[in-house]
Amino acid sequence: MKRFTYELDSDLSVSPNIGLVILQTDESMEYELKRWLPADYRIFHTRIANDQSIGSDSLQAMKARLPDSLSLLPEHTPFDVIAYGCTSATTVIGESGVESAIRSVFPKAGVTNPLTAIKAQLTEIGAERIALLTPYVPEVSEQVVTHLKSCNFDIAVSGSFYEALDYRVARISQSSLIDAITQLSTDSHLEAIVVTCTNLRTYELIDKARELCGCPVISSNSAMAWHIQALINNSCA
Repeated sequence: MKRFTYELDSDLSVSPNIGLVILQTDESMEYELKRWLPADYRIFHTRIANDQSIGSDSLQAMKARLPDSLSLLPEHTPFDVIAYGCTSATTVIGESGVESAIRSVFPKAGVTNPLTAIKAQLTEIGAERIALLTPYVPEVSEQVVTHLKSCNFDIAVSGSFYEALDYRVARISQSSLIDAITQLSTDSHLEAIVVTCTNLRTYELIDKARELCGCPVISSNSAMAWHIQALINNSCA
């Protein structure tokens, strides 16, 4: 067999490299981010083990698993951004805890998560008075409410589907989501409506919800896509 010599490119692509840490039970985030992010972004996925039932203890347990999950991403890829895809777990673990776990494996990458992304986008559009829709059980929803209030957001009204099982969250119908969003939008002074959880399917309904409510509607996945692009653009500035 003849042996050939070869040259190496300095990198596989000049396009941004994005690493996504996705919950084992999440069935929506991959689909939605691929549609919200530019087509030339190179997206790498890894999964993190989690319980099907979403509660404070099961969410907190993911903190210790993050480094192992991150280590499954290709080590020689120069990642521009690493995104951890769980709003409620970031609330329970804490943004700094999530960031430190990511930086322990990828110290040079930009870091985001849905909670940080939602707050950044709300700040960008100047929205403080908001409505909040979650799928979570009350003990988890209340932690999200408390956190957002501590960051000086005014939660005018909130609502939830009170669902603990993540596979059911992924199957909440578009009509149920639209109905809940419109019911929360009756306050004429609302500046935005926030829909949390990366497992809720929001890609197809965001524009319709915005038209019905007359104000911006931000979901965990739409905010993550927006923040990933903002981090990329800032790093290139």
